[in-house]
Parts: sequence; structure tokens; C-alpha cells
Amino acid sequence: MIYEDRTTSSLEQKAKKTQGNTFLPSNISASILRTIDYEYPQNKITVKLNYDEFTCLCPFSGLPDFAHLIITYVPNKFLIELKALKYYLYAFRSVKIYNEHAVNKIAQDINKVLEPCKITVEGEFTIRGGIKNKIVITLPPLEIRPQRSDL
Repeated sequence: MIYEDRTTSSLEQKAKKTQGNTFLPSNISASILRTIDYEYPQNKITVKLNYDEFTCLCPFSGLPDFAHLIITYVPNKFLIELKALKYYLYAFRSVKIYNEHAVNKIAQDINKVLEPCKITVEGEFTIRGGIKNKIVITLPPLEIRPQRSDL
């Protein structure tokens, strides 16, 4: 092993539990996602995250599907912690899921954790059989709760 003294974090372990096998979408846990407090809630900024390395598996063939994801949100009280987001998205690598379902699950999980003012997730999948697939979902804000519940 190259880094013998490196320890694996609990987030990394959760993300890698799907490695080497195939799993269902229900095996992806939103508990991988972490947040940090947004210190300027009076400022309605737009956060745009690009992720070029998204992969999941086709439920029919088991072949990998590759996508460029764009996650855009307007924070309310929280920001997504990027390392946790990376591990969350990595966890899809061995999951058999339709492209449309993957984009919806990502949007719903992040929406649940962040409680943003607005969120849009776009997934542009590479060409398969001559067809390019692009899925876009925009979710309205969740009802703002007085206290954030633990996920």
C-alpha cells in the first residue's frame, strides 16, 4: 500500500460500501452528505457545482453510464461540504439506476439535507446507442422548519 499510515474516514467507508458489487438506488445513503453553516443568509447567492466524473450502471446491460453533473442552488442556511458530496456521488458508481432516477435522487437528497431556497440538478449523459440524454430537475424550496432535523 502506498500510504500505509492513511486511515479511511467514515464518509469514505460509506461511499465505498458499494465498491466491487452492484447495488440498488436504496443503497445510496443521504447520510454521506454533510453541510456547513452559511454565514451570510441575507445574501442570496447562487452556488454552481460541476462534476465531470459521475458514473452509475445501466440497469439492463450493467454497462457504465457517464455524466457531467451541474448542481446549482441558492443556499438558505447551509452549504454542501464538497468532500462529502464527492463521496456521495462516488457511491453511485456500482449502482444500477436509470439516468432519470439518478438525477432525481441526487436532487431530492441534497434538497433534504440543505433545505435551500432553490435547487437545480442537471445530468448530461454521454452518448449511448446514438442518443444523448440530458435530465434537468428544479425543486421548489422545502417548507422551512423551525429547527433542522437530524438525517
